[in-house]
Amino acid sequence: MGERTATRVLVVTHAIARSLERRKAPEATPRFLIAHNLLLGDTLMLTPLIAKLRANHPQSEITVLASPGAVALYEQKPYGVRALAFKPSDSATTRALLDEDAFDVAFVVGDNRYSWLAAAMRARRIVAHSGDPRWSKNVFVDEARAYAEKPTPWGDMVAALADGVEPPPYARGQWRAPAARSFAIPPMPYAVLHLGASSPLKRWPAPRWMALAEELERRGYSIAWSAGRGEEAIVRECDPAGRFPSYAGQLDLAQMWHLIANARLLVAPDTGIAHLGRVTLTPTLTLFGPGSAPLCAPGEFWKAAPWRPVGLDPFPCRDQQMLFGRRVEWVRRCTRTIEQCAEPRCMQGIEISAVLRGVEELEGEREL
Repeated sequence: MGERTATRVLVVTHAIARSLERRKAPEATPRFLIAHNLLLGDTLMLTPLIAKLRANHPQSEITVLASPGAVALYEQKPYGVRALAFKPSDSATTRALLDEDAFDVAFVVGDNRYSWLAAAMRARRIVAHSGDPRWSKNVFVDEARAYAEKPTPWGDMVAALADGVEPPPYARGQWRAPAARSFAIPPMPYAVLHLGASSPLKRWPAPRWMALAEELERRGYSIAWSAGRGEEAIVRECDPAGRFPSYAGQLDLAQMWHLIANARLLVAPDTGIAHLGRVTLTPTLTLFGPGSAPLCAPGEFWKAAPWRPVGLDPFPCRDQQMLFGRRVEWVRRCTRTIEQCAEPRCMQGIEISAVLRGVEELEGEREL
């Protein structure tokens, strides 16, 4: 039996067995669970929901699931949240979750199939977004709330799953840096240029990365290349002579936090590292090709984060209206694969001049 199959068997059998134990009335001081299987960026965008729960339930225990690699980012328990590892391809993480005490309310974010996991973890009430078309995913959902009817950042839509007053905007010090193994920080001031992404269609052309690095160096920045494990070749393509130091594949997420937090500037495609720049309040330029800038906008909660989206908007083939399996009329994004799209014209259309304008705008904000 494969690990994913083992995870499904554990979840289904425990969800069915424990559904008989569930009760609707929460405790006076409820225990909250945020259940999902999201990538890093979407996980970090759950922070407005965590902050809202804390603002309205100062004594409650709040638990969020995260990929094993991302758990370290929550070491200092921002907003008092506790992070637990979950990886469907590692059934041991599921077994550990099933040993947890019962939760009063679970918020299921993204794919509603994880309402089964919440039920297996004995959540007494499960809240999720409506519109997931497969009825089997919604069996254990007690309350379904619709997505926003007009363009709204994903973090704001997630926070709307919970009732109560809105939390204060995010500020420095509310998420303390995690402990990390030491590594060499580039000379100050430096810019982190993160080249990797979850899809090749989110990558910017290599010659433009190098031209951007040279121009930023001319403006007084040290340059640090960044990419994930297995993406080292992307950096070599941009900088075959190794002119600038590369951290590609060398740092875990806790170390990446420190690299980004100390940077004067972060430039990255629409990927998890760009969202990490928001958490560290690092001036960040996000390159949007297939992704949706309105979905990733700061909203009220992140309004203090220095951020600029760079991309071509509108773009004719950024025309898909699906978000986690739901059709949303105002959404404009693209989730096509490399087999469906031979080359990312949306990324190729981003000129260096547009990126440099964003750099100048962020520098101007810093001087105010």
